[in-house]
Amino acid sequence: MTVTTPEARTRPPSTTTEPRAVRTGLIGLALLYVGLFLFLPLLVVLTGAFSRGVEAYFTAIREPYALAAVRLTLLVAVIAVPVNVVFGMAAAWAIAKFEFYGKSLLITLIDLPFSVSPVIAGLIYVLLFGRQGYLGPWLLEHDIRIIFALPGLVLATVFVTFPFVARELIPLMQDQGTDEEEAATLLGASGWQTFWRVTLPNVKWALLYGVLLCNARAMGEFGAVAVVSGHIRGMTNTMPLHIEILYNEYKFAASFAVASLLALLGLVTLVAKVLLEWRFGDELASNRTGAERGKS
Repeated sequence: MTVTTPEARTRPPSTTTEPRAVRTGLIGLALLYVGLFLFLPLLVVLTGAFSRGVEAYFTAIREPYALAAVRLTLLVAVIAVPVNVVFGMAAAWAIAKFEFYGKSLLITLIDLPFSVSPVIAGLIYVLLFGRQGYLGPWLLEHDIRIIFALPGLVLATVFVTFPFVARELIPLMQDQGTDEEEAATLLGASGWQTFWRVTLPNVKWALLYGVLLCNARAMGEFGAVAVVSGHIRGMTNTMPLHIEILYNEYKFAASFAVASLLALLGLVTLVAKVLLEWRFGDELASNRTGAERGKS
């Protein structure tokens, strides 16, 4: 006769049929992959950053060009992320709540930065707004600088990051439907009241998730920004560009020191994402499930 222990009675049934050795091997392979391509590069960056001592590390961080690159990176992100939040909410609301001609084209255009190289995007802005570009003579005549200035950096960053917020919201809002908004309208709510009291609370965690992803990409963008920046030290160099210049000048310790700051910003974003999932795990899981159903 088989005796069933209380632990065995409460243990959930296994959902896999693979042998333990297979499961252990897959877990080990995943851990090895994460270690090689995530933790090992971080370790190399930190080791290189402190290779000449703590004093040299903080000297590289406090260097004027490095501080200017940090400020510019944060400024570009502060401008680009809210722009993408407004666009993402507007696009998701229009696509999920209304039927109109060209909806499929709009969804395709939102996904365009995923398929176009960031370098090509930067080159397009140069061809449009550069001195020899289509609008260049008019901009030069009116003393308006876009390329090799802050507006160009913002435009390039907005382009490469604008799908992130919209792509988090569209499937979820499509899955939620329009029943609650229609009910609010029937009860006399205005459009803004419906948005602030019904639509936004239903998507707030998916919106925050998209903001985190958008911000991480904005701070780490290199390709498009490199084309439109002109690599002007202290003026148009963001942190990734400043790291490249230091590395090309064989200032390895300084380049790794600035890279560690950029990695730290990425880790802060990752920690915020983990805390968000831990604090609101059930609601986020529900949102993600709805989003996957909408995508399918």
